[in-house]
Amino acid sequence: MNRDTFNHFCYLLRHPGGLVDGRYVSVGEQVAIFLSVLSHHSKVRVVKFCFKRSSHTVHQDFHNVLRVVLNLHGSLLASPTPVDDECTHPRWKHFKGCLGALDDTLIDVTVSEIDKARYRTRKEIISVNVLATCDRSMRFVYMLTGWEGSAADARVLRDAVCRNDGFNAPHGRINTFYIV
Repeated sequence: MNRDTFNHFCYLLRHPGGLVDGRYVSVGEQVAIFLSVLSHHSKVRVVKFCFKRSSHTVHQDFHNVLRVVLNLHGSLLASPTPVDDECTHPRWKHFKGCLGALDDTLIDVTVSEIDKARYRTRKEIISVNVLATCDRSMRFVYMLTGWEGSAADARVLRDAVCRNDGFNAPHGRINTFYIV
């Protein structure tokens, strides 16, 4: 993530989200702790050493940022609208009723020796399976991570649809769909 994107994310969490500076930890450092834990799958012990903070501070700051991100999910995630009959965009005018695109991708990860067999793909790469859905403007609508790389795409999609808080397929609307 570049500096401008990081600063913009901090601004979103601060002003619409309500995240405030702590007594000793700024919003920027709270977000850096949060992103460090998420992106590197680091334990609190490792993060507290890197940021020279106590375990309690790291834990509290992570949950403060997580709470704000979850509260802002309505503005961070898009609500798709179907392509209508008046659409003149050359890419989308032939897909009347399309809400967006849905796809699986594999992202390389590092896991413990015990778990390597589960995360190994048919091409012998250790990865995690990620299901992502975007609207026509390439804004994320839904994302499911955590499935091991050896899992079939249909299994990941079935899990996403069957979850209580999972992916809402357009089964209630008439003539709406996602491109797969």
